[in-house]
Amino acid sequence: MLDVGWQELFLIAVVTIIVVGPKEIPRVLRTVTLWVRKIKGMAREFQNSVEDLARETELDDIKKELEQAKDFDLERDIEDAIDPTGEFSNSIHDIGASVNAPDSGPTAAPKPVAKPEIAEENNMLSDDAPKKTVE
Repeated sequence: MLDVGWQELFLIAVVTIIVVGPKEIPRVLRTVTLWVRKIKGMAREFQNSVEDLARETELDDIKKELEQAKDFDLERDIEDAIDPTGEFSNSIHDIGASVNAPDSGPTAAPKPVAKPEIAEENNMLSDDAPKKTVE
């Protein structure tokens, strides 16, 4: 603020008494205090409006960030990070299509054949079942 010492205040008081006169000093002091209050009020309003603008600006930035987060597609970003060219997903789709395709021709999936060791173990486990040997 202003760096006003006691010497400057004494000089201002002496000049005011000489210029205004002792009878008019109370009225001048009231007028000066009213003006000082108005100036302080205007400064306070200006400061509050600047703070409101700063707060609104921050809110606008937060709104923009939220809109960007709303448009964020996590699944797409993960796919782009793992398989940017789409080569893996294409090969998986091709494999799925070949598995789901109907068998065309005499080549059918072979039936699983029980191994003789497993058949013997099964016969040993069950005492009531008739024992069969696999040839």
